[in-house]
Amino acid sequence: MSPNMGSTYTEHAMMWDCNSVQEYNEKYFEEVEKMKDDVRGLIDQLMDPLAMLELIDAIQRLGLEYHFKREIKGMLDSVHEHTNANRFQYGELHAATLRFRLLRQHGYYEMPQDVFCKFTDDSGNFMSAVEDDVKGLLSLYEASFHGFEGETIMDKARVLSIAHLRRQKDDISSPVLAWKIEHALEMPIHWRPNRLEAMWFMEVYKDDPGMNPTLLKLAKLDYNLVQSIHREELSQLARWWSELGLGTSMTFSRDNLLEHYLWNVTMVFEPQYKAFREMTTKMTCVITLIDDVYDKLGSLNELELLTHLIDRWDVTRADELPLTMRTCFQALYNITNEIGCWVLKERGIEVHPYLQKAWADQCKAYLVEANWCYKGLKPSVQDYLSNAVRSVGGFIVLLCCFFITTDDLTKDKLECISRIPSVMQCSTLIGRLNNDLAPSSCELAAGDKLNSVECYINESGASNEEAREHIRNHVHEAWKALNRDAFTDKYRLPGPFVEACLNLARASHWIYQYGDGHEARSQEAKEQLMSVLVGPAGSD
Repeated sequence: MSPNMGSTYTEHAMMWDCNSVQEYNEKYFEEVEKMKDDVRGLIDQLMDPLAMLELIDAIQRLGLEYHFKREIKGMLDSVHEHTNANRFQYGELHAATLRFRLLRQHGYYEMPQDVFCKFTDDSGNFMSAVEDDVKGLLSLYEASFHGFEGETIMDKARVLSIAHLRRQKDDISSPVLAWKIEHALEMPIHWRPNRLEAMWFMEVYKDDPGMNPTLLKLAKLDYNLVQSIHREELSQLARWWSELGLGTSMTFSRDNLLEHYLWNVTMVFEPQYKAFREMTTKMTCVITLIDDVYDKLGSLNELELLTHLIDRWDVTRADELPLTMRTCFQALYNITNEIGCWVLKERGIEVHPYLQKAWADQCKAYLVEANWCYKGLKPSVQDYLSNAVRSVGGFIVLLCCFFITTDDLTKDKLECISRIPSVMQCSTLIGRLNNDLAPSSCELAAGDKLNSVECYINESGASNEEAREHIRNHVHEAWKALNRDAFTDKYRLPGPFVEACLNLARASHWIYQYGDGHEARSQEAKEQLMSVLVGPAGSD
């Protein structure tokens, strides 16, 4: 997105009427609460395990899971109990794979070999009988993206389901099933940000034979209520950004407040996490600013000094920097202190040292990339990625998320998160790889920044398409590691934080699907981007 386009959206956001947002929320809040009670009544009447699973799937895809966490757990406990008592019917591929996907998502450890053995032969290959079960194949396809490392049957499931869904998708008589298949083959549910998926799924769900009118009406109303809250937040952030003046004065840098806010909305959209979205949007604006200082502005000597000052957290020597770099350093210093002070006030614990170290590590990674660029060095893929996961900015964002969304922060938890557990590393790695795979990377075209695709070509002599396929496989493997960390609660981390790690990876698939997340963006991507904030869910 060009700076002019970003500025236009920011100016538009500043004009949104916050008073009308409050009136809208007050008008419909009671109606939402009543419909939530109606849905709970529906849940209480369910006895059939498959009906429970299909309702859970609909609730999740409609963006309503955060309202019904207790009820969903109750239904999944019931399904799991039926399974252990051998009362769950495995006869249908759809039932077995939907059950596996939802139980695994919610931390019930399930072995895929045990679930899918009924549908495989003695060699571990899927039987030919499943090839014409289109609904079952779609469920198998979605389940296959929830695999862990070493679960080869999940890889087989993905390959088989893709092949047969592609072969049959044009012959599907059910429009709803055809839409779901086309949508899934573009990107699986597990890789899609829930906030964006909800808008699409509402349009499909209204024509689904199993549609529940109360659930659909609740989803639309809730979507619009939450959207109005997000618009109010962005309006306030737009005023902050305008008053700060960095978007206009730092002409060398990207002016992308809207994209930064939407990254954070897709990570954590629930209304109660307003503080996270507001403060982390400010932080990501500064991350982009500092990234552009290292990429476009400073000489190597100036960047070495800046890195040293950030590492020492020393503002007393800021006058040694050029004026523009000094201003950027001050912005970094101020927003870091703002977040640290908020956490100290609201959570009662000091996190400034952890944020300072995260900034130092990130800027050291920027400096490594600057050295590669200035000296014309070509790192190996391994060297590039070990540095790039630190320079991409995900660690700072996730640390902020942990500090702001975790109610009971303790010293032990801070020490655990400061070691950057692999759930954070995998999430950030997926973001880095998706950025490198972006179809129109302006940075790469300009020749001013390295890329894992380019590094693999230099290292192996592969063609561009071979290199891209190698990196795509790397994404799949990173997701397997992320799945294990997220679904097995390996680190005993808070649920909202783990979900944010998943959503950061998902957001990168969406943001980079049609462009590089900044300047290069197709019209389709721009429309999708704005639909999160502007396009209301229909009332029909």
